[in-house]
Amino acid sequence: MLKNKKISIALLLIPQYIIVKWLAHYPEFIESYYSNGLYPYISKIFRYVLGWLPFSFGDLIYAFAIIYAIRWLYKNRKRLRKDTKQWFIDVFAVVSIFYFAFHLFWGLNYYRLPLHKNLNLKHDYTTEQLVSVTKKLIEKSNDHHLKITNNDTVKVDIPYSKSEVFEITKKGYDNLKQVFPHLEYKPKSVKKSLFSYPLTYMGFSGYLNPLTNEAQVDAIIPIYKFPTTTAHEIAHQLGYAAENEANFIGTLATINNDDIYFKYTGYTFGLRFCLNEIYRRDEALYETIVKTVNKGILKNYKEVRDFWETHQNPTEPLFKLFYSNFLKANSQEKGMESYSYVVALLVNYFENKSL
Repeated sequence: MLKNKKISIALLLIPQYIIVKWLAHYPEFIESYYSNGLYPYISKIFRYVLGWLPFSFGDLIYAFAIIYAIRWLYKNRKRLRKDTKQWFIDVFAVVSIFYFAFHLFWGLNYYRLPLHKNLNLKHDYTTEQLVSVTKKLIEKSNDHHLKITNNDTVKVDIPYSKSEVFEITKKGYDNLKQVFPHLEYKPKSVKKSLFSYPLTYMGFSGYLNPLTNEAQVDAIIPIYKFPTTTAHEIAHQLGYAAENEANFIGTLATINNDDIYFKYTGYTFGLRFCLNEIYRRDEALYETIVKTVNKGILKNYKEVRDFWETHQNPTEPLFKLFYSNFLKANSQEKGMESYSYVVALLVNYFENKSL
């Protein structure tokens, strides 16, 4: 009886996969009935149940799952040779359950309508438009930098603990929901990852646990990056699975915060994407424009760059390759390169708006 159940669960992986790929062709349906229908209830339930915990429950689940998997593989190593068929049935039964939970609890958001369509924005832009918005961001970044430091060569140090950043980030979303009501964020469920060290050496600053809907932030990244990383992970939590969209919403959430330090991190976060795109298109133009950026801002950029260089390891490209392929498998055709598409959203959103 148990054996037949396992076979049935394992075989369900096939129709599940077919249904998910079929639904991917109907983003309007996903947008209406899942992302703005079922998912907000699922997300809030998880956040009410787990958000109050001071630690990451999802990380504990991952730790237990890893230990259990290693133990199971060790105990069943001989069975792989003797009863290969049943061994694979057990494995695929677990994969089938995870596949179902992943898509039900969060993963279908990968197939929702692109954000630029919801916002009626274009998806392309000219270099002239890019330069225009970049100059706006430079002006705002320089202005907030000087208000904080009174010295254009000094980097900004955020004067908050990382736990305080979690609280202040929510205020940015409270302001942002006045413009975008669907971005209401209540209750809060943001945690420092228990796996911050391995996460850092894998090259990631945070992630959303799709099984518990907890937003995880790497606890050892520079405090300058904490506001935008937290806002980015909350955007995932609100159902924006695409990395470029989470970066865009994270930028808006920090810019719309009343706190000047958050505004600074938001403007400079968006500016970094635009500067990188200008560099990719025209290095000479980049060299001209970057000279107008306060040296203190460039020092904040260097602080982050130095942090990641210090924590590089030979296996990081493998983890990023895996994640890039994961993104491609979930309708982000350019994988991790899709991060750069945040520029299209920034340019087309801010082109005719005051910052």
